[in-house]
Amino acid sequence: MLASLGRSCYRWGVKPLRILQGRLISDREVGAIRALIAEHPQAHRRRLSQLLCQAWDWQNERGQYKDMAARSLMLRLHEQGWITLPPVRRPATNAARGRRPPPAPVPGPRLEDALAWLQPLELELILPGGKHRDLFHGLLAHYHYLGYRGPTGENLQYLAWSATGQPLACLVFDAPAWKVAARDCWLDWEATERAILLRRITNHSRLLILPWIRVRHLASHLLALATQRVGQDWLQKYGHGIDLIETFVQRDRFAGTCYRAANWIYLGRTQGRSRNDRDRRLHVPVKDLYVYPLSRFYRQRLGGRTAHA
Repeated sequence: MLASLGRSCYRWGVKPLRILQGRLISDREVGAIRALIAEHPQAHRRRLSQLLCQAWDWQNERGQYKDMAARSLMLRLHEQGWITLPPVRRPATNAARGRRPPPAPVPGPRLEDALAWLQPLELELILPGGKHRDLFHGLLAHYHYLGYRGPTGENLQYLAWSATGQPLACLVFDAPAWKVAARDCWLDWEATERAILLRRITNHSRLLILPWIRVRHLASHLLALATQRVGQDWLQKYGHGIDLIETFVQRDRFAGTCYRAANWIYLGRTQGRSRNDRDRRLHVPVKDLYVYPLSRFYRQRLGGRTAHA
């Protein structure tokens, strides 16, 4: 695998740099990118990323060029001084940036029925431009204690409905934390394995049972429904599978009861840093870490030193 390849670079006389966007980037790759930039002096950054995808035949499992991954890789190399990209021609546009959340949905009637009376429940996959997208975002933005500005990276979003058509809950699965000591130790990951295989983990970043819904066992039941389909939905949307779900439960607010009831595995607590705090500057509440494997072969697929010993 790429982890052993990285450790072999010195034997080949190639100085390894790091794993970026799931690729091993050495002096050789940096030199190729510099040559590409020199050969196309009039190309803008987007065009250069497209050319890099073509040169490296960099495609996802669906055969689509990974333009955004190439652009992110080149930008990081530019920021670290390894390459020099042409100046930005126009500011990046992001339709979600600065946009106000939808108005707060009107609370529904208080619901305290037994779970059996609401069956069968439906998990609606929320798609861009979908019928209930604004409802979903409005519910999370106004009723989740963390708010909601949108998902991070590759993601799936679900809106749970009762059999009678009443919205019950919102669930979000998106990009995993870059580095978590308890998770990485449990998987026996070195930095190289983590950089390559992190894309096969998703973070269950939001679970909102609407405040007026008081149904026992609903949360654990929804988690069970979601874990049964999230792997296939991910594969269909992004062309690659996932093997593990992680979630972080804020200790001073929640006990994690629904995750334990749904057979999630408790791995430990965080160190009070945010998910992308690589510089150890941000301090956030301590959280409990739970994970849920999506197949019994997750250790083989997620690598680690013990899986290949």
